[in-house]
Amino acid sequence: MRQSFLRFVRTLHITRVLVRYRLDEVLYFLPLLKPYQAVLRLNPMTWLAPRPQGSFAERLREALETLGPTFIKLGQMLSTRRDLLPDHITQELAKLQDAVPPFPSNVARQIIEAALGKPLDAIFSRFDDQPAAAASIAQVHFGQLLDGREVAIKVRRPGLQWIIDQDLAILALLADLAERYSQEGRRLRVRAVVAEYAKIIRGELDLLREAANASQLRRNFAAEPELLYVPEIYWDYCASPVLVMERIYGIPIGQREALHDAGIDFDQLSRRAAEIFFRQVFRDAYFHADMHPGNIFIDPKNGRFIAVDFGIMGSLDDASQHYLAENMVAFFRRDYRRVAEAHVEAGWVPADTNVQDFETAIRAIAEPVFEKPLNEISVASLLLRLFQTTRAFHMQTQPQLLLLQKTLVNVEGIARDFNPALNIWEVATPLLTEWLSRQRGPQGWWSELKRYFPQWGLVLPEMPVLLHNILRQTQQGELPLVIRSNDIQGIRQELHSGLQKLTYSVGGTFIVVGLGIIAALEHRLDSPVLHLPVWAWLIILPTALWAGTRWVRSIFIRRD
Repeated sequence: MRQSFLRFVRTLHITRVLVRYRLDEVLYFLPLLKPYQAVLRLNPMTWLAPRPQGSFAERLREALETLGPTFIKLGQMLSTRRDLLPDHITQELAKLQDAVPPFPSNVARQIIEAALGKPLDAIFSRFDDQPAAAASIAQVHFGQLLDGREVAIKVRRPGLQWIIDQDLAILALLADLAERYSQEGRRLRVRAVVAEYAKIIRGELDLLREAANASQLRRNFAAEPELLYVPEIYWDYCASPVLVMERIYGIPIGQREALHDAGIDFDQLSRRAAEIFFRQVFRDAYFHADMHPGNIFIDPKNGRFIAVDFGIMGSLDDASQHYLAENMVAFFRRDYRRVAEAHVEAGWVPADTNVQDFETAIRAIAEPVFEKPLNEISVASLLLRLFQTTRAFHMQTQPQLLLLQKTLVNVEGIARDFNPALNIWEVATPLLTEWLSRQRGPQGWWSELKRYFPQWGLVLPEMPVLLHNILRQTQQGELPLVIRSNDIQGIRQELHSGLQKLTYSVGGTFIVVGLGIIAALEHRLDSPVLHLPVWAWLIILPTALWAGTRWVRSIFIRRD
């Protein structure tokens, strides 16, 4: 009951802000928001409030800033979706700032002491009351631990949890209405997008999760300190509302004059920005998804990147990585047929999509781009135009790619800002080739074998017993197969072919696993394994496969 009341109060506040900035007019034309229209029309401010100044895009930005962190960060995310919104709106949303006045330092002290269960003097020898930075989610103070280490202390802003919870509940309701009453809402998978956004912003509220994100990214680049440095996390002083990390010293990447005075090579800087991004995507499948200039510093000593603020991180599954790799390689080769097929194979466009028409549409957007010199081609713009085209073919929105697109826009903007002639493809191609080699070549096969070997080690001992039970039940008629069809012979032929492929596949797997085990145990062919030399196993395993194949076929397939 209390939650419903709080949600009602928050909804009234949102309504009041929308009316103040005259954004309610848009809602009158959306059938999916009919329940909301009545509230807006009954509000007296609809008739009495003065007309606001500025364009619709400016009023939208100001309204989002007024509504607080949930809507500010939503607007920041939407600012990268030029495939959904007009350019004049995305450009205005890109100006969104979540800088807010800091909360009192005595409140920050109380939060730290309550979270860590100690007086401040028992943790820090120095605590700077003046915040170094303040944002909508948290603010940062500098200090010093008792052992003399300089630290940055991030403290979550009080009173945020209930506001964000109510905002997310309202967004979830609107998303549900959008998918229920709008075909476009279903195609865009609005509920999935809102759910992904809810996961992101709730992750930002939990500073322990941010600390874990930083540790993971630090491990990923531990062998390449010349590229990216991630501050060390001091876990003994971290809790959900408090994060303590190593203090870093660097030049903000937006201060070009200071970077120039420090002797930083701008061409190297731009190449490193692109290389860091592509390494995160194709090597680690885990990337910093908030790489705007405010979160990036440059070490004046060696020009390496220093990242901060790890509240928003992105990750890609194997299917998404494969999609990106296939599309980038196919685009670079101008193989638009493969681009279209990759979308269908990934299931991101309907299976009945006319591949030829899709290929033609993709060619129409890509050819004008590739007529330019390679150093003038924007990967982010190319992906944007691809997403715009796929809307006509009912491509469903993939939430896991939203953060990637946003990050790519930021990184490419930074790289091109320092070197407009940078060839992004030249940076990406070696990393992409390396990834494809790992996935498809012998290295990929061996990696997969090592990855799944522990699971196979648990399952394989059970296989003979399970197979014996199935065959025994089949012989005894306990697993009857009832076929109701007029084309029995065709089904039998398909069964014969499929069973033959399955048998060879399973047998081949046994051989690969067996040889892998042998290779791992011994490197000499004359060394004994289970009292037999390795060369004997190389004969026994293929022979056993052939005999087993004949045996299984004799049981399942009875010739006329």
